[in-house]
Amino acid sequence: MLKQMLRILTAALLIGAASLHAGSASAQTKSSSVLPTGGGAALLDTSDSVMLLLDHQSGLFQTVKDISVTELRNNAIMLARLATLLKIPVITTASEPNGPNGPLMPEIHQNAPHAVYVGRKGEVNAWDNPDFVKAVQTTGKKTLIMAGVWTSVCVMFPALDAKAAGYKVYAVIDASGDPSELASRTTIARFTQAGVVPTSTNAVLSEAHRTWNRPEAAELAKLYALVAPNYQAVIESYNKAQEAAKQAK
Repeated sequence: MLKQMLRILTAALLIGAASLHAGSASAQTKSSSVLPTGGGAALLDTSDSVMLLLDHQSGLFQTVKDISVTELRNNAIMLARLATLLKIPVITTASEPNGPNGPLMPEIHQNAPHAVYVGRKGEVNAWDNPDFVKAVQTTGKKTLIMAGVWTSVCVMFPALDAKAAGYKVYAVIDASGDPSELASRTTIARFTQAGVVPTSTNAVLSEAHRTWNRPEAAELAKLYALVAPNYQAVIESYNKAQEAAKQAK
């Protein structure tokens, strides 16, 4: 009887120790972006993110009809600048830059000099290319922020495969482009069915930003002028009001 009680007690202690260990491990893996209030639990965690900018090629831009090319390019530039400012890894790729689809827009690598380019061997789906998948895996990040041209192909194919591989995937719709609005709308529907999160450049910027109480606040404010040009007027009027207040003292 005593031996049986000792066995039960030992088993209970082992279970308790395992539970404590699991709780400790869970605490250690908790996202650093989540505040004690719970704020941020449903938002992007930039410390776990990698930016994938896919096939932003000059030839393909000429086929885009669901968004103006100027807006698309500005939004892609904003993502590159945001990634540089917040030290988010960037991977770019093109299926065949020497073909009719043309070279990548140069502004991405100009604004994200740390970006890694992975050339493909003609694969339409970047996730079919082992070098591309390896580049993503090497970052150690599990949250993928994707944008590209076309949304319905160059973004959707790797987005669906990455989601199936266990990644959390965001598709930035207005930093991407499609041959028609119908193609874009049906792609967004397929994203949501598969669990890929459709989002916008403004949302990515704001989720990454989170608070004005940070050293990069002034630089982040400049990025809003790229995704919302009228915000530049807000910044200018504020600066002018500050100058006037100083002169009045």
